[in-house]
Amino acid sequence: MSTLLAFPGQGAQQPGMLHGLPDHAVIKACLDEASAALGEDVLGLDTAQALAHTRAVQLCLLVAGVASTRLLLQDGPLPDYVAGLSIGAYPAAVVAGALDFADAVRLVALRGELMQAAYPRGYGMTAIVGLELARVEQLLAEAEGPVYLANINADNQLVIAGSDAAMAAVAARARAEGAGLARPLAVSVPSHCPLLAEPAQQLAAAFAQVKLQAPRIRYLSSTSARPIVQAERLRDDLAFNLCRVVDWRALARTAFERGVRLHIEMPPGTVLTGLSRRAFSEGTLVAWQGTRLDTLQALMQEDARRPQ
Repeated sequence: MSTLLAFPGQGAQQPGMLHGLPDHAVIKACLDEASAALGEDVLGLDTAQALAHTRAVQLCLLVAGVASTRLLLQDGPLPDYVAGLSIGAYPAAVVAGALDFADAVRLVALRGELMQAAYPRGYGMTAIVGLELARVEQLLAEAEGPVYLANINADNQLVIAGSDAAMAAVAARARAEGAGLARPLAVSVPSHCPLLAEPAQQLAAAFAQVKLQAPRIRYLSSTSARPIVQAERLRDDLAFNLCRVVDWRALARTAFERGVRLHIEMPPGTVLTGLSRRAFSEGTLVAWQGTRLDTLQALMQEDARRPQ
């Protein structure tokens, strides 16, 4: 049996998500390291006001993921796999030993700045629940204005990205055809679609100056739903995941097929736990948030003792 640590993406952020981490020396050291790399106190980024900006959201998700994992693994076994949805790929790469944490902080800050600058207003993402993928793709093909498929999160949950006006029109048609939900997400940029191709190219140029290692823990890509073992392929995956469709449904299935039976969602929130539930119907899904640290470590120890 195997363990997967899963890191959430933008939309999972919560005010106070860094201040709410355990009061522990490991956490403090991680916060200090991130602040030094950034040149500002990261604890100033998790207010409701600060989280209105893409840069702050993505930095908080990175720091929360890395800090909590370092504490979890201090007295627990290493996971077999790591994966992250969108920005969650960055803490996953750090935990896998492929990307230096300080480099990740600087790259994520740039990522957020590039995304926000490209579309400062009038664009975002919308979740559609209850329609088949083929029907949503048809609605997108018939839409007027820039709007694209962005995420395949689960069998009945898709996300589109584009202009507010174009998304609203698609959402209205989706509701008319029986979608149980068609609602804008707390994301102010059109992620995972061609609209962000140019910022992705700029981010790739920054990545070219950063050293990456081959992952020491198996890394699953949320865009290809496959393991990445070479440093250069990982560089491409991280730089360009902001303009590629995320397929978490396929990733969860891949993880299960590879023997993962313990899925632990790192903070904040429980979004990925819900999305992965169907794929892991015979496994154990648990989130850091709301679960005792020693319980998570015990689950990992038990999973590590099971025959492969």
